[in-house]
Amino acid sequence: MSTKSTGDKGEQLAKEFLLDKGYEILEENYRYKRAEIDLICLKDSLLVFVEVKTLSSSKFNMPEARVNTHKERMIIQAAENYIYSINWQKDIRFDILSIVLNQPPEFYHIEDAFY
Repeated sequence: MSTKSTGDKGEQLAKEFLLDKGYEILEENYRYKRAEIDLICLKDSLLVFVEVKTLSSSKFNMPEARVNTHKERMIIQAAENYIYSINWQKDIRFDILSIVLNQPPEFYHIEDAFY
């Protein structure tokens, strides 16, 4: 499985996982300049920016380990643009949803992962 197809599969699984947990998906693959936010969701009155990381196996590392400080800064910059564009006045949160494509897939949802 290619890196792109692994990522696409992970994002589809992430959407299903979050919908099952009561999240409303507002945006997918939101782009601002060179940054991208995989999923922007609403949970109760909280705006949640979700970075999805997927690997086909956890043999060498866990997916969430691939979110470094540079990636965090890029996500925050895009989130600030989104917040401004919709005039959001309530709380926000940054999550990482780590997925390993085992059978069945393994999910590790890290709420309030950074910021």
